[in-house]
Amino acid sequence: MVDVKALERNELDETTGKTYVDRYKESLVGRGADASLIDQLLEFNGQRKSLITEMESEKARQNAVSKDIALKKKNKEPAEDLIAEMQTLSQKVKDLAHQAGQAEEKVNALAMTLPNITHHSVPVGKSEQDNVEVGVFGEKKSFSFQPKEHWELGEAAGILDFERAAKVTGSRFTFLMGKAARLERALIQFMMDTQSKEHGYREIIPPFIVNDQSLTGTGQFPKFKEDVFKIEGHEYYLVPTAEVPVTNLFAGEILDEADLPTSFCAYSPCFRSEAGSYGRDTKGLIRQHQFNKVELMSFAHPDKSYEVHEQLTADAESILKRLEIPYRKVTLCTGDIGFGAAKCYDLEAWLPGQNAYREISSCSNFEDFQARRANIRFRPKGGKPQFVHTLNGSGLAVGRTLIAVMENYQREDGDFDIPGVLIPYM
Repeated sequence: MVDVKALERNELDETTGKTYVDRYKESLVGRGADASLIDQLLEFNGQRKSLITEMESEKARQNAVSKDIALKKKNKEPAEDLIAEMQTLSQKVKDLAHQAGQAEEKVNALAMTLPNITHHSVPVGKSEQDNVEVGVFGEKKSFSFQPKEHWELGEAAGILDFERAAKVTGSRFTFLMGKAARLERALIQFMMDTQSKEHGYREIIPPFIVNDQSLTGTGQFPKFKEDVFKIEGHEYYLVPTAEVPVTNLFAGEILDEADLPTSFCAYSPCFRSEAGSYGRDTKGLIRQHQFNKVELMSFAHPDKSYEVHEQLTADAESILKRLEIPYRKVTLCTGDIGFGAAKCYDLEAWLPGQNAYREISSCSNFEDFQARRANIRFRPKGGKPQFVHTLNGSGLAVGRTLIAVMENYQREDGDFDIPGVLIPYM
């Protein structure tokens, strides 16, 4: 959530030479949003503070009149005029409190819809076409035949069944069968083992159902409510990503500075309505309503969060490297970066069947955006509690990794090989 106090202070940023308000407005423009929203927020907040100041003044007058009434009664003097004034003051204080409450609701409502301010290193751009390539890794395999897409391989082998899944549930669902089911399970185990045993993440399997407060804490609500599946009759929702329950693990808590960074690797199924994606990736596993994912999550000290961001991204990359899947790393531009992210890297796996790179992981530093919404803080030595920085990234999206394995390891006979690191899991 936007830091209203930082907007009020409007300090100069030495790196950019710009004030905080100017930087935030530039960030909004870069995202394609309306910069005047910042002025509206400051106006609402100014009204709130003015009403509170007036209310406190009237309360002080109310206290003074109350003392005068008590003194007059003690001296057996008439106090009808003061009693009438007290009644007027009491009603005015109530009215001002109500107005201040309404102004605060306006501030909070608007603040909840504003995206995070982007880091100064984020490239300016309008769409994914303006993302900046950081590097390309691995060699693309040369095929002596025309490589097929994963859904062609899967349907021919009888290991991906989209038609029966549509009968059982609907579109954008799939039965994984036989070798595909085993490979999905092997990938989950391999990813969790690598991150927990070798990279120091604490393994966690979170609840797969969350409440609206948790979704508000991570930024899905209120802006992206239509993207989430609600459980009818309950104020519960299916998780769109393990990011939601794991981020809110420490909601409302104060962590010890010595424990930062605290990092988790989490497995969960993910459920997304894919609202607004009509007509996109209608075939195959790319864009499903249900898919598995291993998520990397860190709670970091503000001074160290960008170091943690680089390490978290490298840990996600390590899975692709060990699977020997060619990929590229890009920095998302202002027009493509997610709502809550201050900076984000996308890892895009090479899919020879599509002859294209496709996103397989997004690794984001949210700075204190989520922590402010979920009230997650740490206590520095000898200081007041501060908001932590939260970071997360897919390590990796399992279904898309399965796609990458099928397409990169396919054979001319229509079958596909298994990467060496997965053989013990198969």
